[in-house]
Amino acid sequence: MNVESSPPLWYRAWNGLRGTNPTTLTEIDVPVPDLTGKWIIITGSNNGVGFEAAKKFAKAGANLILACRDPPPTEQHPTTAVAACKSLAHAASDGHNTSTIEWWELDLANLASVDAFAQRWLETTRPLDILCNNAGMQPPASDVRTKDGLEIVHQVNFASHVLLAHHLLPSLARAPEPRIVCTTSCHHFLGVYDIAHFNSDEGMSGEPYGNNKLYYQMWVVEMHARLMANPLYKHITINGVHPGYVYTGIWDNPRPDAGSSLRFPFFRWLASWLAISPEQGSLAIVYAATGEEFAANKEVQGVGVLGGKGGGHYINRVWEAEPMPYCRDEEKRKEVWSKVGEELQLKQRGVDGVL
Repeated sequence: MNVESSPPLWYRAWNGLRGTNPTTLTEIDVPVPDLTGKWIIITGSNNGVGFEAAKKFAKAGANLILACRDPPPTEQHPTTAVAACKSLAHAASDGHNTSTIEWWELDLANLASVDAFAQRWLETTRPLDILCNNAGMQPPASDVRTKDGLEIVHQVNFASHVLLAHHLLPSLARAPEPRIVCTTSCHHFLGVYDIAHFNSDEGMSGEPYGNNKLYYQMWVVEMHARLMANPLYKHITINGVHPGYVYTGIWDNPRPDAGSSLRFPFFRWLASWLAISPEQGSLAIVYAATGEEFAANKEVQGVGVLGGKGGGHYINRVWEAEPMPYCRDEEKRKEVWSKVGEELQLKQRGVDGVL
C-alpha cells in the first residue's frame, strides 16, 4: 500500500513529544515471567536501559549474553555488569541459580565484529529465545565514517543491528516463541525519508539520528511482513520500542565529541524534569520481550498467546502507538530493505536468502 508519507510538522512534533510521557510503571504493570532456561542476547547492556533490562532478565532466571564493545573508561565495563547480573540472579533464586551470564564482545561500528559475534553464537547451536537490539549512540559533532565506509550513527544504531538479526534468524527459528526487540525511539517521527542520502551523505535532509530511527522502524515493519510470509519464521515476532525520554549519564557527562546541543544546560534541566530513570526505560524492552500482549498470535501465527498482537508494531514505552505513515508505505519499506541489504552486502555474506 502506498500512502501519503509526509505528515505535517505539527503531527511529527506532537508524536515526538508523546515520547516524554513520564508515567511511572510498576512490577504490576510489567510483570516478568519465569525465564529459566531461556537464552537472551541484549546489545548495549553494560549501561543505561540495556543494563537495567539485563538485570531484570537475570533476576527472572534467564541465560544472558551481554553483547557490548570494550568501552572507554567513562562507561561501566561489561565485566562489572555481568557481576551485577550474576549477583541478582543468585539472590533471586536463594543461591540456586545456575544460569549462564557472560559478556561477549560486539563492536557495532565494525561489521566484521558483528559477523564474528554471530558466528560464535551460531556455533553453540542453541536456540535463541530473545534478541534485544538495543545499543545506540548520539551523533558526534562532526561526520564520522567507520572502517566499513558507513556513517557511524547509521551503522551503530541501525545497519549493524539489521546484520545481526539476519545472521541470527536460524537460531531464533529454533526457539518455540522467539522475539526480536528493536530500540527505535520516538525520534523516528523527527526523521526525514531521504533514500538518496541513506548513509547520511552530504546534502542529506534531516539529521542522522532521527533519519536512522525512522529507517529502523520501517525495517521492523517490513521484517515482520517477511517473517509472516515464511513458514520457517512466522512464529518470530519483531517490534520496535521507544523506551521513553530517559535520564542517563549522557546528560551529566556528554562525550567530548557529542553534538553541541547536548552541552546546553537547558537540555539537562529539561531531562531532570521530564525524563524517566533508566530502570523505568528498561521496562519497555522487558515488556516487548516477555509480555503476553505482543506475543505471537495463536490464531494467526500458530504459537504464543491467544489474542496476542504479534509483531510489526511501534511501542511507546508499553503502549502500542501509530508509527510514522512511512511505515505503512510498502514501496518505501522495500526501498529501505533493499538499500540496507546492499550496504551490508548480505548476498556476499550469505544471509540475504533467509527471507
